[in-house]
Amino acid sequence: MQSRREFVRSVLMQAGTLWAFPYHVLSGKDRNMNDKKDNPNTYPSYMRLYQSGELDERIGKLKSYYENCTLCPRDCRVNRVKGETGKCEANASLKISSAFAHFGEERPLVGTKGSGTIFFSHCGLRCVYCQNYTLSIRGEGVEVGEKRVAESMLKLQALGCHNINLVTPTHYVPGIVSSLKQAISRGLRIPIVYNTGGYEKAEVLKLLDGIVDLYLPDFKYTSPEMAAAYSSEAFNYPYYVKIAFKEMYRQVGNLVKDKRGVARKGLMIRHLILPNRIAGSREFLEFTARELSTECYINLMRQYRPEYRAREFPDINRRITRKEYSEVLECAHQLGFRNQDL
Repeated sequence: MQSRREFVRSVLMQAGTLWAFPYHVLSGKDRNMNDKKDNPNTYPSYMRLYQSGELDERIGKLKSYYENCTLCPRDCRVNRVKGETGKCEANASLKISSAFAHFGEERPLVGTKGSGTIFFSHCGLRCVYCQNYTLSIRGEGVEVGEKRVAESMLKLQALGCHNINLVTPTHYVPGIVSSLKQAISRGLRIPIVYNTGGYEKAEVLKLLDGIVDLYLPDFKYTSPEMAAAYSSEAFNYPYYVKIAFKEMYRQVGNLVKDKRGVARKGLMIRHLILPNRIAGSREFLEFTARELSTECYINLMRQYRPEYRAREFPDINRRITRKEYSEVLECAHQLGFRNQDL
């Protein structure tokens, strides 16, 4: 399986097949390409909040976080409205690297028309092996207004994409939800995918309840020591990721697909297997089986390769072996997981 960066690089070279924000602009009427007739009052889930007016209340609560930022467990408490930046190095202005119909994501997200993926710049985790380091750490991208993000969502829908896939959204949640409201008012009717590294706070996730239909989190580590060593002192990652997973699962449950096999609602878990058992894969699987469900959709990813600063760290300066991968698969099998993307 290609890394996201490889995929982005390859598809952006195929002229006319997609658009990359902000360089290519599509024309044409916005349309929903789903063949299933949904109740417009109840699906996607954000329609209920939009029609009741509660979405406005959520936006107000979320935007208050920017003034003393505690959106993620870093708790930097900087005033991003005034241009101050914390660990993620992002201010309050939305910054996007690209937006396009992605065909390299999980099959239930891709379907036949692709996942409408928006890559946001910056990230609070800052992993030393980040495969998207030019975007997430170096901040490659363009600052845009909320209206432009809303337009991006609508153009992805016009392409026929099955969903809006928000990649690394945590530090921009207030602006994203505000953009979403604008897009809904102009006809957006496809579900939201919250594609995150898992370093989330439950109090913020609760404000996304009824907005997000599909959660796509990574579970990176089970050891505080490993999280601190490889994700910029994020020693509290295992604590917060477990709470976050429980909250996501509470909101959306197990994956539900339509008759075409396209994801409609649910939790889809990613786990990148790292060399030398650094990710704690067995412990991750045991936690998921014990605290969530063996029916959870899990993508056990084997595409790790040393990127960014990984070569400075001997224990992660290689790809995983076939034995390491098989060991994790066997553990998943023993625990009773069947809904796996291999």
